[in-house]
Amino acid sequence: MALSAPAGTLLLLFSLSSLLYGCSLTSTTKECTGGRLRSFTLMSKCNFTTLNDKQIKEVQASTTVLYVPILYIIAFTLGLPANLLALWVLLFHTKKLPSTILLINLTATDLMILMVLPFRIVYHLQGNDWAFGEPFCRVVTALFYGNMYGSVLCLAFIAVDRYVALVHPFGAKTLRSRRTSFYMSLCVWVAALAAMLPLLVSRQSYTLDEPRITTCHDALPKEVHENYFLPYFLTLFFLGFLLPLLVVLYCYVSVICTLVAGGQRYAHAMRVTMLVLVVFVGCLLPSNVLLLLHYSDSYLVDNGEDLYVPYMVSLAVSTLNSCIDPFIFYYISDDFRDKVMMVLCCRGNNGRDSSTGNQVPYSSSSQGTQRSKVTLLSMSSQRPGTSEGEAA
Repeated sequence: MALSAPAGTLLLLFSLSSLLYGCSLTSTTKECTGGRLRSFTLMSKCNFTTLNDKQIKEVQASTTVLYVPILYIIAFTLGLPANLLALWVLLFHTKKLPSTILLINLTATDLMILMVLPFRIVYHLQGNDWAFGEPFCRVVTALFYGNMYGSVLCLAFIAVDRYVALVHPFGAKTLRSRRTSFYMSLCVWVAALAAMLPLLVSRQSYTLDEPRITTCHDALPKEVHENYFLPYFLTLFFLGFLLPLLVVLYCYVSVICTLVAGGQRYAHAMRVTMLVLVVFVGCLLPSNVLLLLHYSDSYLVDNGEDLYVPYMVSLAVSTLNSCIDPFIFYYISDDFRDKVMMVLCCRGNNGRDSSTGNQVPYSSSSQGTQRSKVTLLSMSSQRPGTSEGEAA
């Protein structure tokens, strides 16, 4: 599932975009009509399309053509090797438990985001001038947004998996299964495809006469912006970000409360929770809030032009979540770190059983009854002298 689904997604997206591009050639942009460049208004005078002086400075400012691609370069340089290493370890050095299947899919969505970053880097470094054609503009835009929200949904499902294992351990045996993980993974890719389709079926690249550039997902006709993309991004915000965020908060707060009530040490679970909040609040929240304001500026803010540069920066910052994800769920584990070192240094297993790394027993007494706590995500067996129960 983890390998075939991304490959099938790429093939389907490129086929759809090529087919739809042929259909879009029959419809041309109306002459003498207004449009928008993100938060900017295009000035179309019959066959001449340009921006006002302030907007030209904004779209070609050093922030958007230099600092934004630098952020993308950082995300690509750090995220690609980290996720490739995590994927290698998960596929070939860990037991294929239900939680591992979810982690593989999370890594796959992050990798698909990272794979389109080089094209966005070139686009911005060339002064926001797209040189790869309309079909590929659709594919890159669709993969960027679709897998971003697919990654968010994956984080939510992982939180649910951890919640079931720790808060409802007696039901975990039936609720946490490969079939359940398969259905969760299927939901992730269906949701990602649903998020991609509106971007695949609509024109994404527009050519300006002044400055002489071709934008990709930056220029939008007014009617398309208000009637098409505004409802689309509103739906993405509420269903693709806000709802998963609430699910994640509920699950991790419940896990910590359960550990505290059972007399277990919870510092490790707290650290994992804080890292997840860094992803959602630090990386994803600014871009999603600005995205909401960005596409509804005519209703909520007075001067939408001021949102262009902050939105572009926040969108680049949001890709840094692909760098943080491996550290949240993989590298924080002693067992996973040992396996990573084994892969990097080509050393043996030192007698350690890797199959025990996915479950750790924790017990707490409640009215004289021992309650087993099952943890997830490649945690090593509790050793004597461990400072905490490491409830993951």
